[in-house]
Amino acid sequence: MYRQLMGLRLLSKRTITSSARRQVDNTVKDKQKLFQEDNGMPIHLKGGTKDALLYRATMTLTIFGSGYVVYELFTAAMPKKP
Repeated sequence: MYRQLMGLRLLSKRTITSSARRQVDNTVKDKQKLFQEDNGMPIHLKGGTKDALLYRATMTLTIFGSGYVVYELFTAAMPKKP
């Protein structure tokens, strides 16, 4: 029983610590260059189309949410008369 557990331990250790199947390129230097360049663009939009879409979605949800809160506060402050 002990030999089987040790064999299982060794097998699991080998599969976890084996070399990576896919090599990942380090893109940190490229991203630093992109975000530090002075081109007059705000930092939150320098990431490209994905950042622009996320920014617009966030602003849309913020404006819609603020309007809804004001509507609900107005509704709560002015109850309907029976």
